[in-house]
Amino acid sequence: MFSLQADVYKDRREALVKRHIEGRGISDKAVLDAMRTVERHKFVPQDQVSQAYEDHPLPIGYGQTISQPYIVAYMTQVIKPKPHMKVLEIGTGSGYQAAVLAEIVRKVYTIEIVPEHGKMAAERLKKLGYDNVEVKVGDGYKGWEEHAPYDAIVVTAGAESVPPPLLDQLKEGGRMVIPVGPAFATQSLMLIEKRKGKAVTKNLMPVIFVPFTRSEKK
Repeated sequence: MFSLQADVYKDRREALVKRHIEGRGISDKAVLDAMRTVERHKFVPQDQVSQAYEDHPLPIGYGQTISQPYIVAYMTQVIKPKPHMKVLEIGTGSGYQAAVLAEIVRKVYTIEIVPEHGKMAAERLKKLGYDNVEVKVGDGYKGWEEHAPYDAIVVTAGAESVPPPLLDQLKEGGRMVIPVGPAFATQSLMLIEKRKGKAVTKNLMPVIFVPFTRSEKK
């Protein structure tokens, strides 16, 4: 049965990708396909659905946001995702970035410190058929050692410095993308490549992400 509503969302998604993502230089076909496939309106609160295909962050509750679509696409492209890869994400939020990654890579492990978001994201991703995503509620600073090493790590919260456990859990030759800088101020989106056990860093662009929060038990 034809759904006019579904068609409208598809058209909006296509317009978003053409103008703000492909139009701003994202060229990886797998990333573009993922951005066209993942239904962002299903990852935002009901009162934000009308804004789902605008290219800006949106509030999702508990002081958190869903990232700007261009930034999601950019961070995904930066790690050079491939079908064989295993990726760790820090900061699940609503699950949108995890879903984009899951469209491309073999397995996504994602950690969320806010229990309410972690539970909702896990249920949402399962309902949408993302069987290759595993969600954990916990302190992302520590990573997820059980499943390490990872081909890539995507951090979606601004950290004052790169958490050493994440570098330890990154595979040799792997890539991490992470915002680094002070809370509630302009941060630097950094690309970190692990070469001979050391971090080789590159400053990509200025960004503003919600702060990287820690559990009380450190």
